[in-house]
Amino acid sequence: MRHWFVSFITFFVLLLYGLAQILNKKLKDVEISIPIVYGNIAFWLGKKANEYQSHKWTVYVRGATNEDLGVVIKRAVFQLHSSFNNPTRVIEAPPFELSESGWGEFEIAITLYFHNDVCDKPLNLYHHLKLYPEDESGFVSIKKPVVVESYDEIVFPEPSEGFLARIQSHPAVNLPRLPAGFALPPPVPVEDSSKRRRGDTKDHPLAQWFMNFSEADELLQLAAARQQVQAHIAKLRRQISLIDGQNQQLKSPSDQ
Repeated sequence: MRHWFVSFITFFVLLLYGLAQILNKKLKDVEISIPIVYGNIAFWLGKKANEYQSHKWTVYVRGATNEDLGVVIKRAVFQLHSSFNNPTRVIEAPPFELSESGWGEFEIAITLYFHNDVCDKPLNLYHHLKLYPEDESGFVSIKKPVVVESYDEIVFPEPSEGFLARIQSHPAVNLPRLPAGFALPPPVPVEDSSKRRRGDTKDHPLAQWFMNFSEADELLQLAAARQQVQAHIAKLRRQISLIDGQNQQLKSPSDQ
């Protein structure tokens, strides 16, 4: 009886090991992209402001479409200025953000740590905390905050089959076209709905100030920038042509 029990345990361990090997198998020529946004929102305190506390601000990392990033990111570490109490802030669950108050601007280092089946190397981001509008002559309001955000995409080459199966139905992830003939197992249920709501920033109190980073908006911005560049080039060409004409008129007959 004991021998049978030991054999069963051995078989069970080997089965688990085999499943782990299958799930950890890397997919060649496949990349997974996670669009993220990181930045800060700062509110001027108005009459409540003083020499040391002029703004209340929040720095964060969010999904580009405000989806829960907890499916990929395990924790985020924000490194604040050394003048803050406990300047190293560790956020163990989404939403990955922290709020503080102060008067100065400084660079914040953000380190993202991923789940074990995603990536074993952390990602370092850097964000310069902005409290004041770019236009120094602009009107400062207690109702309209200063918003500074950056868009980026985290790319994971050759993901494991287990990771891909776990996030294949998650809206925060851009999935690639799979190799021909490759089929994923059924989606693995993520956390319960209450956890998804906690990590989802769609209903966040600051969501009304979040910037939109859709592809359509980016294409419009690129088109507008291209028009500005073309207009500037045309203006420079006219100025050069005008200068060339003036130089021709100034040339003496002996030079011609």
